[in-house]
Formats: sequence, structure tokens, C-alpha cells
Amino acid sequence: MTFRPNKAVKYGASLLIAALVLSACAAGTTEYAETQAGFFSGVWHGWIAPVALIWHIFNDEVRIYETNNTGIWYDVGFYIAVISGFGSIGLKRGRNKSTRKQSAK
Repeated sequence: MTFRPNKAVKYGASLLIAALVLSACAAGTTEYAETQAGFFSGVWHGWIAPVALIWHIFNDEVRIYETNNTGIWYDVGFYIAVISGFGSIGLKRGRNKSTRKQSAK
């Protein structure tokens, strides 16, 4: 008899591996000790902000926002990513609710 993981185990393992890979370049790590984080780093840090927040609970060196940045362009990239990630989830949920109401009629 061989062990066959079900879909939930495979999905959970994939999600955990993806979270670890994506958070490898998190804000507050030594990557930006000598150089400043720019626009694309801001976009990246905005996308991984939820993972970095959870990671920050276990490691105080990891931050959501990189303080050694180029200024306004890092901020613009960070906020674009945060708003597009979290805002699109909210828009999708609202659209699904209205679609369900119409199909129920």
C-alpha cells in the first residue's frame, strides 16, 4: 500500500513552498543593505505584504515596507501592488454577489 496525498495536502504543500519562495526577497532582509529599493522592489514588496506580515511575527528582521528605498517611486510601486492585490479581491467578491443575486431571480 503506497501513500497517496490528497488534493488538499498537495495544495497546502504547494502554497507553503510558493510562500517561502516569494518571500525570499522580503523587505528588511540584507538584500537592500548597500543599494536602495526602487519601483519594482516596491511592487514586489506590495505583492508579498500579506506573507511578510505573517513572517514578521516569527522574525523581527523582516518588514513589510523597506525603509532603505528611493522615495516616491518605491512608494508608488508598493501602493499599486497593495491596492491591485487587495482591491481586486474586493471587486471580485462584489461582482460575484451581484451575479448570484441576478441568477437567483
